[in-house]
Amino acid sequence: MKTSEDFGAQGEVPSHPELLDWLATEFIRSGWDIKHLQKLIVTSATYRQQSNLTPKLLEVDPHNRLLARGPRQRLPAHVIRDQALSLSGLLVEKIGGPSVSPYQPKNLWIEMSMGQKYKQSTGDDLFRRSIYTIWKRTVNPPSMALLDAAEREACWVGTKRTNTPLQALTLLNETAFVESARKLAERILRENPDDPVTHAFQIVTQRTPRPDEKELLTQGLRDYLAHFKANPDAAKSLIKIGTSSVPKDLNPVELAAHTTLANVLLNLDEVITKE
Repeated sequence: MKTSEDFGAQGEVPSHPELLDWLATEFIRSGWDIKHLQKLIVTSATYRQQSNLTPKLLEVDPHNRLLARGPRQRLPAHVIRDQALSLSGLLVEKIGGPSVSPYQPKNLWIEMSMGQKYKQSTGDDLFRRSIYTIWKRTVNPPSMALLDAAEREACWVGTKRTNTPLQALTLLNETAFVESARKLAERILRENPDDPVTHAFQIVTQRTPRPDEKELLTQGLRDYLAHFKANPDAAKSLIKIGTSSVPKDLNPVELAAHTTLANVLLNLDEVITKE
């Protein structure tokens, strides 16, 4: 609804009041089980609809108020980061514990918090779920802020979603995403070195690439290999980004080329967007 922050007399009337009543009674019946209610919603046929829009649907429900289709929107900031870590095998799924301090630009806290220093975490704490990231009111985690994460100074019911070049630059260059791409590259080189493009594409999109997609990505991989063969120092610099160990049994040039391929795939529109 348009006024999800306002349930008062001036707020918009719910589009499905009977459904809300049923969900409320189901919540009570389940013993106030929040996980049960969340699972019920996300496994429903309505929630799992695709965002495909037909002329008929556009005529019947142009603003999707009747939920005739699924909303097409970029994934939340924390989901994008956690997804990249998970696909690469870096994500640490430990539950609970104190906040952690993942990668952040140097001296950011010093500039924004009157000299206070940011102590970066080490080891597994660098790759905990984003929900555990330390959050300073005056200095939000920059990658999360750029991807429109809530500022936490007030409760947000409706989320904002913007589209700026800085978001693409963050997903292509921020340390956590580059390191995730490198670990994904290691994975595809070990699991299917004969057809890395198809294997990598299937990992990140859960589908097989179309012939034109595979041809484009394969040509891209050839170009990356040629570039790093001509610039071996650049290859070594790329694969050293982050703190996780670099395998000595993989060729640095090949690893850098496949890292670039993985970086491109992790930034595909269908990978960071809920269709």
